[in-house]
Amino acid sequence: MTEQDTAGRPVALVTGGGRGIGRASVLALAGAGFDVAVNYSRSETAAKEVATAAEALGARTLLVRADVADEPAVRELAAAVEARFDRLDALVNNAGTTTDTPPSDLDGLSMEDWDRIFAVNVRGTFQVTRACVPLLRRSAPAAVVNLASVVGLRPGPQPFPYAASKAAVVNLTRTLAGALGPEIRVNAIAPGWMEGEWMEHALGDRYPDLIARRAKRTPLRRCVTADDVAATITSLITSNPFVTGETVVIDGGYTATT
Repeated sequence: MTEQDTAGRPVALVTGGGRGIGRASVLALAGAGFDVAVNYSRSETAAKEVATAAEALGARTLLVRADVADEPAVRELAAAVEARFDRLDALVNNAGTTTDTPPSDLDGLSMEDWDRIFAVNVRGTFQVTRACVPLLRRSAPAAVVNLASVVGLRPGPQPFPYAASKAAVVNLTRTLAGALGPEIRVNAIAPGWMEGEWMEHALGDRYPDLIARRAKRTPLRRCVTADDVAATITSLITSNPFVTGETVVIDGGYTATT
């Protein structure tokens, strides 16, 4: 298939697209007929691998290294997407970070970590969205999906700055939905306990037992996967034309029933 043959395909940008939810979202969107710009900050090898996999699904791809907390880099990211595709139909603000300091260790939490988490998770989400708005409006109706978390909606075992940043993403999503409609819809997704490397890192040796315990208490009897989250992201982009300003919880019913 030539560049000319694919020129009319919709385009999505996924930040933090090399691993986890970002990777799954790139592949889900490619499978849904999107060309995909894959942003990464440090995971270059993983980003290249997912781009190759997306191309095998028929997508044109673009790899762009940028720290979403760095505004000049974000502006260059948006310019690169425009130069490559000349359009943008969907944005997935997935890039995020956290700290290993548990919420029980108040004095051990550094303010440098706090500021970095908010810079990536909150300011980065805003900066990327703002830089992409002109392209998104050009492709209207367009969609933005932000990555929140259930710990942004209710207390949980995650570090304080991570939980607070995800609560801010929920509010930012609502505010952006009001500001950018009707041309651009803005929603968020809030995964619960998720199988994979993120929770493995957070839970350490307790990961198998705690995941199994959480699955047993979940109505759907398992924990969420990156593919589950990507499916919801893709649905919000392609199949929900009158939904905006919402945060969709993806946890198999755990939050709703406990």
